[in-house]
Amino acid sequence: MFEIGWSELLLIGIVALIAIGPKELPMSKLRRMASEFQSQFQEAMREAEMADLKKQVDEMTSQAQSYASFDPVSEVKRELESTQQQIESAMVDKAGVDAPSSPVAAEPSTSPAGAALPAAPATAATDAAAPPSAAPEPAIADADAAKPDGKSA
Repeated sequence: MFEIGWSELLLIGIVALIAIGPKELPMSKLRRMASEFQSQFQEAMREAEMADLKKQVDEMTSQAQSYASFDPVSEVKRELESTQQQIESAMVDKAGVDAPSSPVAAEPSTSPAGAALPAAPATAATDAAAPPSAAPEPAIADADAAKPDGKSA
């Protein structure tokens, strides 16, 4: 349609400046409008920064409130209880696995030193637990009986 280039616009501007005069041109209005726009833009930026600062303050306040309600004793107690439950469940599981074979407990002897102790019956579990190359140790009573004078050491 209208093909107006930069050269034609410059020519129109020069003619308007000469014909109307510099005081009549709306340059001061344009400057005022530009300064108003700039001040509004800066105010919006300040408001956005204030919103960010308010958000950060709110986050810090909520975090401080969570620290205020922190009870280290109850936290430790809760951890100990959960650990105790884990240990008890592991013991129950282990006892369930070991239930078919009953472990033989060594009881302290109250018999005199010269008396022989009855041998405990060997079970499959105790035979499997002992290493194959381990030789049985001689009893202390047998070592005392082997002395010629019969006195214990």
